[in-house]
Amino acid sequence: MAESNGMTDVQLIQQLALLGWLKTDSEHCKELYTAVTGMQVAREVLDRLSGQSQIDAYRRECIQSVADFVKKNPRASQRELNAEVEKNVLLFASRVQAL
Repeated sequence: MAESNGMTDVQLIQQLALLGWLKTDSEHCKELYTAVTGMQVAREVLDRLSGQSQIDAYRRECIQSVADFVKKNPRASQRELNAEVEKNVLLFASRVQAL
């Protein structure tokens, strides 16, 4: 979902539909606003129930930890790199499983 000045595409569509509804009292704009808002609510509920946002955060942390290790240890051996990746992947897996 693209963002421009902090607003996602869905939020922009929602605001355009609301603006159209407020300016014209159009039934079409009201229906569009209702549909977009309903989709956002449904997506948020699903995300909270599934824990997907937390899984995504854990994934980013895992990748960042490996990247930080590589930056701090540019001369690490393949064995050291493998051990660090394995450690972080196991941590990721255990955190996801604990959800």
